[in-house]
Amino acid sequence: MSGQSLLVPGEITPVRSVPGNIRRPEYVGKPAPTPYTGPEVQDADTIERMRIAGRIAAQAMAEAAKHIAPGVTTDELDRVAHEFMCDHGAYPSTLGYRGFPKSLCSSLNEVICHGIPDSTVLRDGDIVNLDVTAYINDVHGDNNATYLCGDVDEESRLLVERTEESLNRAVKAVRPGRQVNVIGRVIESYAKRFGYGVVRDFTGHGINASFHSGLIIPHYDSPHATTVMQPGMTFTIEPMLTLGTHDYDMWDDGWTVVTKDRKRTAQFEHTLVVTETGAEILTLP
Repeated sequence: MSGQSLLVPGEITPVRSVPGNIRRPEYVGKPAPTPYTGPEVQDADTIERMRIAGRIAAQAMAEAAKHIAPGVTTDELDRVAHEFMCDHGAYPSTLGYRGFPKSLCSSLNEVICHGIPDSTVLRDGDIVNLDVTAYINDVHGDNNATYLCGDVDEESRLLVERTEESLNRAVKAVRPGRQVNVIGRVIESYAKRFGYGVVRDFTGHGINASFHSGLIIPHYDSPHATTVMQPGMTFTIEPMLTLGTHDYDMWDDGWTVVTKDRKRTAQFEHTLVVTETGAEILTLP
């Protein structure tokens, strides 16, 4: 794999402003969101609104990804996504969520998830995960993907490719009447073919009017994930695969999660709704 040096925290720029006419999620300015007590199965109106939020999130991520290149800072990627969402009337869901200071998560190389955009400069050979969530019309749409920066080594490129394939296979496994642990079973069995680690402590989640509803979607075969999928249920699938261990450390910022062995990791995510026959992806650009 790449012999690049490990990441260190950079400088974080001031919080970006959001136009006053854009509706904020209820948790902004609070230490934590109000616990969700509503249903996991959503009505047709909510799902249609989630399609809009998901589309904006996917478009914002794609726009930021266009700027991935050696020499660009992760803060610049955050600026692009932030301005795109605001220009389309959406609030960046991560901004102010439990105090998170930015409008997307940028997780490079050994960072599993929740990296904070800052002055870190992208290098040739990096792999870059962007996690973007948009809030509009009182609902959220959440997606992420891992991108290649410049000339990336074969081991890392395959990790990225196979992580995306694990998500695709998991989406195809969604069916009403099945328990959600089928999702993790499909991901883990595929990842094991290549000796990859499957992160266990960070999962997919229910999403709707709430950013995280309380429904948990593990990416490994968990005997405890017995919730039965029903038409109209909305959640994310977001496998995180590693070149080594699934164990992790957290930086002092309380957000940035890195692999304990500092080997590389990749992630892909979609928000979806369970249909009568399978799943519809809501985060398509």
